[in-house]
Amino acid sequence: MFDLFSGIDFWVGVSLVLALAFVLAFEFINGFHDTANAVATVIYTKAMSPYRAVILSGIFNFLGVLLGGVGVAYAIVHLLPVELLINVNSGHGLAMVFSLLAAAIAWNLGTWYFGIPSSSSHTLIGSILGVGLANALITDVPIGAGVNWQKAIDIGLSLIFSPLAGFLVAALLLIGLKWLYPLSNMHKTPETRREVDEKKHPPFWNRLVLVLSAMTVSFVHGSNDGQKGIGLIMLVLIGIVPAKFVLDLNSTTYQIERTRDAAIHLGQFYQRHTDVLGEMLALGKGDGSEMPDLYRCEPKQTDATLKGLLNDIQGISSYTELSSDARVQVRRYLLCLDDTAKKVGKLSNLPDREKADLEKLRKDLTTTTEYAPFWVIIAVALALGIGTMVGWKRVVLTVGEKIGKQGMTYAQGISAQITATAMIGMANLYSLPVSTTHVLSSGVAGTMVANRSGLQGGTIRNIVLAWVLTLPVSMALAAGLFWLASRFL
Repeated sequence: MFDLFSGIDFWVGVSLVLALAFVLAFEFINGFHDTANAVATVIYTKAMSPYRAVILSGIFNFLGVLLGGVGVAYAIVHLLPVELLINVNSGHGLAMVFSLLAAAIAWNLGTWYFGIPSSSSHTLIGSILGVGLANALITDVPIGAGVNWQKAIDIGLSLIFSPLAGFLVAALLLIGLKWLYPLSNMHKTPETRREVDEKKHPPFWNRLVLVLSAMTVSFVHGSNDGQKGIGLIMLVLIGIVPAKFVLDLNSTTYQIERTRDAAIHLGQFYQRHTDVLGEMLALGKGDGSEMPDLYRCEPKQTDATLKGLLNDIQGISSYTELSSDARVQVRRYLLCLDDTAKKVGKLSNLPDREKADLEKLRKDLTTTTEYAPFWVIIAVALALGIGTMVGWKRVVLTVGEKIGKQGMTYAQGISAQITATAMIGMANLYSLPVSTTHVLSSGVAGTMVANRSGLQGGTIRNIVLAWVLTLPVSMALAAGLFWLASRFL
């Protein structure tokens, strides 16, 4: 880890430390919001003591981040237009990182202070969209190209429908439990259990399921939300010390050969479909010109990009054999080829089988650009865990007592947590970021309705208001900060 400071200017090192601190602060505050939700029910129902719960939650978050891969991380990163990503080591790229992080942290702190379970996912995505749109206005790029809108739509749909699905599934699960076990102690609240049975903790099996489901929520939360911090740190590292991080310097010879073969096969794929793609890609007309510093990916330069990539990585067995400038250039080539392949994959006149082949080539192309060092994963996991230990009380109280008009029963906690695990786990399979906060809170609300407990209008209104406002407010904050920062570049 510490070798990343070697050979860099003092002020560049200061910028790097500050930027990493911003990202880890965001993940730390994410612990207040999202990870606290993962242990809210198990703490409220007295299934575990608070500090034992948050320590175990931190461990399972760590495991989730460690084993979750980087699919969600780069789904977040690729919300930004490829033109900004290939020039992320410019001044505008650094302003982008600081602006979106400052906006996300400000909104997260504000909503946490008032105990509102708002979504860190919504906040981060809104901030990224804000800087993307602001960058388009500043650089005279069409608004339609300022953000990866297809990716934004996919993520937006997952953020909208996952809470609705959580509400419905948790409600149905509770109804099923009440039908199967109508007289079970699982339908008691902690207060009823204490007053009637004179016992502090839930019945053994209820307690076991509550604990296990809370830890699985922590695990899937780590593998989803933790990856967002990983993606941000990689943006920071690529922006400030590109020579060390634009490509995975630990890539094996096989991985580099796999990338080279993918580029060759991609060219052959395009040639096979000249009748469909010839005009779009200007096949056979590439001029071989080099990319300027602020190059904008253009499908008509596909031939030149392929030739440039193959020329740069021809005969190398390690990326360390390339100069720092050559590594930056190779990353640009790879990102532009991937971006063009995505556009080609959306064409309606290509057979589905051909689109599947193209998708495989895209994965091979990006295998050495979409990665994260092990120390990044550990740092994010620790930030999440420590944040949970510091700020859990406000959110636990809101989830346990302020969503419904009555306290939460053990069965409600079980239903909400199992539902959250299933929803977030499915999102991880498709590399879609979702909100642990909204999925779990909506699940609790669904169980309150199914239990005929009623909902507290004030809390629900605040949660819905935060849900509605988070995206536009974070977009406006990030766009404004990015515009201010760009004026001083």
